[in-house]
Amino acid sequence: MIPQLALVPGEPSGIGPELCVRLVQQPRSDCRLLAFGDPETLKAAAAALALPLQLLPEDAHASAPGDLRLRPVPNAVSSQFGQADKRNANAVIDALLGAGQACLDGSLDGVVTGPVHKAVINEGGIPYSGTTELLAQQAGVEVVMMLANDIVRVALATTHLPLREVADAITAAGLRKVITTVHAALCRDFGLAQPRIAVLGLNPHAGEDGHLGREELDVMIPLLEQLRAEGMNLIGPLPADTAFLPAKLAGFDTVLAMYHDQGLPVLKYSGFEQATNITLGLPYPRVAVDHGTALDLAGKGLADPSSLFAATALCARLAAQRKITQ
Repeated sequence: MIPQLALVPGEPSGIGPELCVRLVQQPRSDCRLLAFGDPETLKAAAAALALPLQLLPEDAHASAPGDLRLRPVPNAVSSQFGQADKRNANAVIDALLGAGQACLDGSLDGVVTGPVHKAVINEGGIPYSGTTELLAQQAGVEVVMMLANDIVRVALATTHLPLREVADAITAAGLRKVITTVHAALCRDFGLAQPRIAVLGLNPHAGEDGHLGREELDVMIPLLEQLRAEGMNLIGPLPADTAFLPAKLAGFDTVLAMYHDQGLPVLKYSGFEQATNITLGLPYPRVAVDHGTALDLAGKGLADPSSLFAATALCARLAAQRKITQ
């Protein structure tokens, strides 16, 4: 019953490989890890940190500090710390898709991903907007991005859109899909029988009865009433400037923000180092670190592994919960 998770380091020239080396210095009882990546890159990261690393076959048992089972995904060229190379873009994508496919096939139970470099992947000739979108396309599903730490969970109705496009993207049909996806994931993966979802308004003061915008009156309130009639526990639409007060957060299981910078600054201020990025709606749990490749820190032993540690622990819990509910 112990979940088996894919571990994908991400950009080979960034901090992802060394974070993975740090992760496996202690044996785990909550999951078994199988890395998808370049063996030489992982060895170089371990050497830079002066930490043990023993790369094992997939069917081996990791029991000692530094043991890591590996499915090799070789880079096209040798990676150098801090110098991302577009020629390795295919290896990065192949590792992500290989991990996703292993979950779709049922051989693995979840995916933990390190940071990738979007610009370098695109320079390598691969149209790429993000790992969330990549894995959603592979699985043929629509997904929702959620970021979480020990203080708050924030799901996003829209993600990487210019601000002037957000209002047009808040439609009843689209918002219904997002809310039902979030509700289902909270029930299935987090084990919440009746999750309490706080929905933020789009406009200041949640529109102030139409004086500051009509999206709340015309789109959001009618939809929320419909979903409440279907049995969902939805609070809002709420003014975003007061919804994150600690006394109010105690009454919510998650907050649904209408756009990226409405919710994420609060989450990152409250605990950036422990924050994780969760993809809701996939047929398996996927949890990522909530930071970038940090090329300037790569190979120096200065990168904080807290987010990867938190992502792995959370993915293990979500995968274990799915095993219970399946």
